[in-house]
Amino acid sequence: MKVIITGSEGLIGKKISEMFEDDGYEVIRCDLSLGHDLTNEQFVIDFFQKNKASYLLNLFGLNSVVDENNLFDIPLDSFSKYLNTNLTALFSVCREYARNNSCGSIVNVSSLYSIKSPDPKLYKQFEGDNSQKHIAYGVSKAGVEQMTRHLGVHLAPNIRVNCVAPGGVEADNIDEKFCKKFRKKVPLGRQQKASELYGIFKFLCSEESSYATCETFRINGGYGVS
Repeated sequence: MKVIITGSEGLIGKKISEMFEDDGYEVIRCDLSLGHDLTNEQFVIDFFQKNKASYLLNLFGLNSVVDENNLFDIPLDSFSKYLNTNLTALFSVCREYARNNSCGSIVNVSSLYSIKSPDPKLYKQFEGDNSQKHIAYGVSKAGVEQMTRHLGVHLAPNIRVNCVAPGGVEADNIDEKFCKKFRKKVPLGRQQKASELYGIFKFLCSEESSYATCETFRINGGYGVS
C-alpha cells in the first residue's frame, strides 16, 4: 500500500513516515528539505502525475513558534505567506492528488488553534514582551478544516477527505518554561509525542475508516476543556 506524505522530514512527518514504513507501507516522501517546493504549482502538477498512491497525508505547513512583534506591527506579507503555504499550496496538492487518483483518502492536519485563540500569557516569556503566535497560523488552520469539508463533499464518493487537529507536540527546541505553562492547560498533564498521532493517521489511511469523510479529529489531550 502506498502513502504520499508531504512534510515527511518535519517534527511529526519524520516519525510518522518511519512508522508507516515499519508497518509495511510504501512511503513516498515529499518535503522542502528534499527539494520539493509545494508552493510551486508546476512542481505539484509534475509530482502527482508521477506519483500515485492510495493515501495522501499532508503534514507540511508553515508554523513559527513565536513572532516577536506586536499585533499591530505584523507585516501583511507575512500574513499572506501563511495563507499561501497552509491553504493555497494545500489546495493545489489535494487537487492534483484527486486529479491523478480515481479513488483514495486524503488526510490534512490543522491545529488546536483552528478553534481556539492562543493564550497571550502562554507565549509571554518576560514582563513587557509582546511575543505571540502569528494570527495567520490559526486563521489558516481554520481554513484547512473548511477546505477538508468542502473537498470531502465534492470528491465523494471516490475520495475521502479528513483532518486531524493535534495539540502541542514534544520537541527538543521548546523552552521548558513554555512547556510547564502549556501542560497546565492539558487534562492529561503533558504534551503529546509525535508517535501518538500514528494511530489516527493509520486509521484514516486504511479501509477501516471507509465511512469517515469531511471530519476533523481532535487529538489534544483535552486541551482547553477544563
